Amino acid sequence: MCCSLAAVLGGLVHVGVTRQTVSAARDKALEQLHDATRAYEAGEALPPESGLDPAALPRSLRQLALSGRRGTVVAERDGRPTMWAAAPADGRALATAVDYEQSARTITGLDNAIIGSSVLAIGGTLLVGGFAVRRVTRRLHQTATVARRISRGELDARVGDAGGTGRAGSAGSARSARSARSARSARSARSARLDEVATVARALDTMAGTLQAKLVSEQRFTADVAHELRTPLTGLQAASELLPEGRATDLVRERVRTMRRLTEDLLEISRLDSGSGVVERDLHRLGRVAERVVRAAGTDTEVVVVRDAHVETDRRRLERVLGNLVVNAHRHGRGPVVLTVAGPVVTVRDHGEGYPEYLLAHGPQRFRSGGAGGGKGHGLGLTIAVGQAEAIGARLEFRNAGGGGGGGAEAVLTLPCPPAVGGR
Repeated sequence: MCCSLAAVLGGLVHVGVTRQTVSAARDKALEQLHDATRAYEAGEALPPESGLDPAALPRSLRQLALSGRRGTVVAERDGRPTMWAAAPADGRALATAVDYEQSARTITGLDNAIIGSSVLAIGGTLLVGGFAVRRVTRRLHQTATVARRISRGELDARVGDAGGTGRAGSAGSARSARSARSARSARSARSARLDEVATVARALDTMAGTLQAKLVSEQRFTADVAHELRTPLTGLQAASELLPEGRATDLVRERVRTMRRLTEDLLEISRLDSGSGVVERDLHRLGRVAERVVRAAGTDTEVVVVRDAHVETDRRRLERVLGNLVVNAHRHGRGPVVLTVAGPVVTVRDHGEGYPEYLLAHGPQRFRSGGAGGGKGHGLGLTIAVGQAEAIGARLEFRNAGGGGGGGAEAVLTLPCPPAVGGR
């Protein structure tokens, strides 16, 4: 827009000044032609630079004069620009010449001035505009970066604190988050410059703060409920062992065990959400870990080791991930269930109808379970598996197996493998 405006303004100035200069030179030439015509008609000597059929007269102007009309034209004479004027005189061309070199230099100087000033104006505008645009885009990029961090779970990320990283630590971090929000609000109130980008940034910070406070409150509530339930459930389990044997007693014991498992799962999810757990990494052989998980699960699961590998990971968390995947395959799928180790990749596959569409599209959801086998549960097993996989830096993917293999659900766990230590 700046270049276009400079070009248009420069063209208008050039056209206007050129018209005025040419018009002034033309008027001077016509006035001199009028004096020459009067002198010719009076039989007097012609003024300087005037004559009949001069050799240097442009051909087009000569033909115009011979046709009975008069006119003017700018042409070169002896290498210098000249304004010619001619009129008919007894079948000949009476012409006069006016030096046009000074006017041509004026127009050329004006054009150079227009080009120079336009270049300076465009350069200055581009510098200022580039600085302003970079400032706005930098702030927009920072806002977008913070939004992506929030979507990844870093709820303490704020636009007003570009260096802030990490996740919400514990339930007590809500108070520090509110204090930080208050400080940022005070700084924003003291800021003299308000614009749309700052408004968007403040809105994002406010939204993130509100979301963080709500999630921290929910995490605290879940952890408190699960913690408070452990004591009465422990008493119920002890009391159920004293009941006389029978079907009713077996039902009570089974329900108590289910409640205890649910309570432990809730506590584990609470720890995963808060990020308070410590990852204890060590070097382990993946095939042995898989066999130990299958033995501990007590299920009829086939272990196939295509290529064993050493992995540096937290064995307890890895065993929890694999154990939940195996139990889920037996509970919601159909046999045979196969656990395959191929280097740092572990696949758990059943031969049921596969995962439901909502799980493939959005991942595991808490307290939502169901599968081809119609098994029921509280729906936290896969959620815990995903959380523990993220904690040890692994990637857990869910998909349905197709083709001639009989279908079924596949859970693929990809672990980071130390480059210096290979499998065999």
